[in-house]
Amino acid sequence: MPTDQVVRAETARPWTFTPIGVVRSTFRYVHDAPRQPRPGARATIELAPGMQNCARDLQGFERIWVLFVFSFARGWKPTVRPPRDAQRRGVLATRAPHRPNPIGLSCVRLHEVVGCTLHISEHDLLDRTPVLDLKPYIPYCDAHPEAAAGWTSNLDPHAADHRWE
Repeated sequence: MPTDQVVRAETARPWTFTPIGVVRSTFRYVHDAPRQPRPGARATIELAPGMQNCARDLQGFERIWVLFVFSFARGWKPTVRPPRDAQRRGVLATRAPHRPNPIGLSCVRLHEVVGCTLHISEHDLLDRTPVLDLKPYIPYCDAHPEAAAGWTSNLDPHAADHRWE
């Protein structure tokens, strides 16, 4: 089967996911949340009943990856204007919350796991954000400090900041 037919067939199939938990945070509205994880920001992830065995052995990891739904984002566009950049970029080359599939990824600090409650910090997650999955952050395979940062390498860190346009 030609590649384009395989791609069409595989991308036409819808997927359904059920959240495994929810974020409890002081950031209640989009305008409350920091643009990037805030060092002092604390929150909890409340796992769905019966999920505590799934979180077994997470204690001991300093950081975890949180895959979540941008549940407050409505609609998307193929290009966006990122903060501190005057140029529109392809949405897949940005961290914009308005995406074809509103799935987010955040690396947070894990402090404690108590039953179905994970105590986290250094996040930018809104209250009531549905959590799809959690994975341990493993430094030897997750950290790539030598990686090229694409168009973001040219950004002026002191340029005027704005929300996604």
